[in-house]
Amino acid sequence: MHYRTLGKTGLAVSEIGFGAWGIGGSYWGKTDDAESLKALRAAFEGGVTFFDTAYVYGDGRSERLIAQALAGAGKKAAVATKIPPLNMRWPADPKTPLSEAFPPDWITLATERSLKNLDTDCIDLQQFHVWTDAWLKDPLWDKTFETLLRLKSAGKIRFWGVSINDHAPNSAVELAASGAADSVQVIFNLFDQSPEEKLLPLCREKGVGVIARCPFDEGSLAGLLSPATRFEPGDFRADYFAGARLSETLERVGRLKSALLENGSKNGTMAQAALKFCLSHAAVGTVIPGMRKTAHVAENIGSSDGRAFAPDALATLRRHAWSRNFYQPG
Repeated sequence: MHYRTLGKTGLAVSEIGFGAWGIGGSYWGKTDDAESLKALRAAFEGGVTFFDTAYVYGDGRSERLIAQALAGAGKKAAVATKIPPLNMRWPADPKTPLSEAFPPDWITLATERSLKNLDTDCIDLQQFHVWTDAWLKDPLWDKTFETLLRLKSAGKIRFWGVSINDHAPNSAVELAASGAADSVQVIFNLFDQSPEEKLLPLCREKGVGVIARCPFDEGSLAGLLSPATRFEPGDFRADYFAGARLSETLERVGRLKSALLENGSKNGTMAQAALKFCLSHAAVGTVIPGMRKTAHVAENIGSSDGRAFAPDALATLRRHAWSRNFYQPG
């Protein structure tokens, strides 16, 4: 495993982090806690030192599983979690006042709740689970920011950041430019390469840590879906890939596979190549694929080998960028 510094935080994090949405038991169908714990421990033993979760991932279930897996581990890992918006609305609407999403008392309450779930005195990285730059001009912003600083000074959190709205990297460029946040989490993958235009260069310039999420486009870029794929009840991907979405996605994935093979076998599997793409941008501190099984862990950590895509290969892959938002109803 190779490690990078997460922006100005100074945190040394594994290039491959653990995305813990799937183990929370919400939106991904049935999960098995015993299997999830095996995956968490295998990741830790394999060199993963960054675990990203959120309270809404099973109403704290994901947080509690991470706490259980890391208990008595004997060495340190950085854990990031997220405060859900008070109004429980995703994505953030610029017209929503900050008082309805992240008022100071809610930030404190949610942080204390996650501290309890994670069985820790301090959260390494606390994040807002949605964001809009409009909040920087909200009358409540100063008090909200003061609350975050107070939690820092009290030793409740070390750093804070935001999880950016789906496929909307430019909705956080003002925050990145301000230097107020320590990190941003953004969708960045072979299909959605839009963060490269403004956000990633700005974060690199300002020292804002970047956490790349959804590197597999909810599974398609891992190369494991087929026309016969059917999702079990409770798996949100039944809607994500509904109708003609799956066939169109598979067609584009097929073209990507050909391009990746042309660039040589050193790219590894489709999943490993997808992770390498994210890591090929110097602004990215860590990428957080979901890993619900130990087999996923072994494959994913194998992508951290210090070999990034060459500039000519990246130029080829840029032609496969695809602008769309499957999180919205089809």
